[in-house]
Amino acid sequence: MRAPYDLGKCLLACAALATIGCDHATKHVATSALAGRPSQSFLQDTVRLTFAENTGGFLGLGSGLPVEVRTVLFVIAPALMLVILIAAGRGEKFNEITALGWTLFVAGGASNLISRVVAGSVVDFLNVGIGPVRTGVFNVADVAIMCGAGLVVLGQRNKPTAAVPDTEHPS
Repeated sequence: MRAPYDLGKCLLACAALATIGCDHATKHVATSALAGRPSQSFLQDTVRLTFAENTGGFLGLGSGLPVEVRTVLFVIAPALMLVILIAAGRGEKFNEITALGWTLFVAGGASNLISRVVAGSVVDFLNVGIGPVRTGVFNVADVAIMCGAGLVVLGQRNKPTAAVPDTEHPS
């Protein structure tokens, strides 16, 4: 008899909800603790906490565009892409690493999309680097997207290959 639920799918749903929850909780804390205040530096300036409201895309690209164009580029298009990704992945058999990667990728994208729909912008607050070599300002959803993409690549590299029949030496 089959269990009434699939434990793997339940765990992936929990990972998605945890990602979205952590992202929004940290954005709320960043807004409360960092907005209107100077950046804070930790670990000999390796980590900086800096409040930034991003109305554009990656690294603020497109933030100067008219609101209608930003809505199409940063709300409607990503929403359609997330729907397509979810629909395309529903019938697939992924290994655990790839499944977790897609889950984190979609959850991070969905979390930033929720922020854009609700607030019209995304709160970014993390910056890391050493000396002059630094990242842009980002958030937990961005980390989930990047980790998810990395796991998808890693999962595809570990994907078992189908056996190829030996046509030169038939049995």
